[in-house]
Amino acid sequence: MSTNILEKPATFYDHFERKGGPKDTTHYCPGCGHGNVHKLIAETLDEMKLADRAVFVSPVGCSVFAYYYFDTGNIQAAHGRAPAVGTGVQRTLPHSIVISYQGDGDLASIGTAEIIHAANRGEHMTVFFVNNAIYGMTGGQMAATSLMGQKTVTSPYGRNEDNEGFPIHMAEMIATLQAPVFVARCHLADLKGIMNTRKCVRKAIQAQVDGKGFTFVEILSPCPTGWKMDTHAACEFIAKDMLPVFPDKVFKDEIADRPGHRREHREYSDEEVLESLELGMLGEPFPYDKKFIDEFKTMHFKFAGFGGQGVLTAGAILAAVAMQENLQVSWIPSYGPEMRGGTANCSVVLSHEPIGSPMVVKPDVLAVMNDPSMDAFEETVKPGGLMIVNSTIIARKAKRTDIEVLYIPLTEIADKLGLKASANMVLLGAYVEYSKLLPLDHLKHIVPKGIKRKQLGEQNIVAVEAGAKWVRENVPGRA
Repeated sequence: MSTNILEKPATFYDHFERKGGPKDTTHYCPGCGHGNVHKLIAETLDEMKLADRAVFVSPVGCSVFAYYYFDTGNIQAAHGRAPAVGTGVQRTLPHSIVISYQGDGDLASIGTAEIIHAANRGEHMTVFFVNNAIYGMTGGQMAATSLMGQKTVTSPYGRNEDNEGFPIHMAEMIATLQAPVFVARCHLADLKGIMNTRKCVRKAIQAQVDGKGFTFVEILSPCPTGWKMDTHAACEFIAKDMLPVFPDKVFKDEIADRPGHRREHREYSDEEVLESLELGMLGEPFPYDKKFIDEFKTMHFKFAGFGGQGVLTAGAILAAVAMQENLQVSWIPSYGPEMRGGTANCSVVLSHEPIGSPMVVKPDVLAVMNDPSMDAFEETVKPGGLMIVNSTIIARKAKRTDIEVLYIPLTEIADKLGLKASANMVLLGAYVEYSKLLPLDHLKHIVPKGIKRKQLGEQNIVAVEAGAKWVRENVPGRA
């Protein structure tokens, strides 16, 4: 005599410890379809023994709390970005089973670009698109899939083609792309619909297991709270109103015709990475100086000016020298859309420890090449920090009295050398000579390697030395 034991799928946690409130119930509203979809996915992962390989990616919306319930890998993504995050997971862990679990406001409105391009690339993931024709979590706004005439918080007179346009049919759109292997729509309005949904869930995940590619299952799901209906009426709404607009059918099934394959994760050697990023041009690092590294204090720099003054290059060269000194470095630029003449600045961090963020908000050292940059960033320098001012262009004096200020005619020095574009290298030479942070000879060694136009390398060494010479001749105690 056989016995059927009905119990929670093992892929669910026994108790939902991550959830606030009661630990044995979900947070979903009564009659919500998410619980049904969760159960179908969990049962499939159990039967296929995939829980240890599965990675759930859930973005903003009711789906965001899937990590409360599934004992699998879980990643929360920004609104609409689950397919992009899932792409990263699949590309780095090609044997994982990636499940992107999204609602209609998330996938069909905010995340349209991400889902279309992930599908078009044929990423090896399964997307479950829970379509309840409304923004269920955030107040009942109209979604991209809301029906014509449907009243929501943001369409109080009913969706109108002249004002809000027509509902978007995501499954049909995805099916037109060449890469996806399985695209289907199903529903949760009745037992027959739920059983068909179970089949679609299994088929979509099995296709990913077999390395077939991208699969997409749209599920029409009740939202009694958002629709202001009881559970019975919500299921009737799906059957009578949604299914005529969003028919349940398999739009594309090429699983049998596609060969299984996987993108193998490739490990790159240090030499390959250096070559591809053009970092190897700097040559061998300088000899490792343990005392220098251990005693090095983390430094934050900001170089600011307008496009064409070389402030981004100055920061990149400083970072390159420090990298060759075996320090941890980061460099990140910020600039306007203009090719030349627009605003530009960059943040540089040097440290003997791993760097948490490349953004510099309060620099230890600020170099400003024009008036707007000084106006914008002078107040950000840390008390006791250093500001280097290009006094050729900037006429005013610093307002701060709690920082060191060096007024150096950087542009004038470069002009006298016949190197108008080298004021940035004059700046680096002056700073390194003034601070003794790094050896000047090491800077001069890296400069020609870090300048894109190689023929200018030697000229820029001259500019570096000119900056250092100015400091030795004009700053007391630096001779």
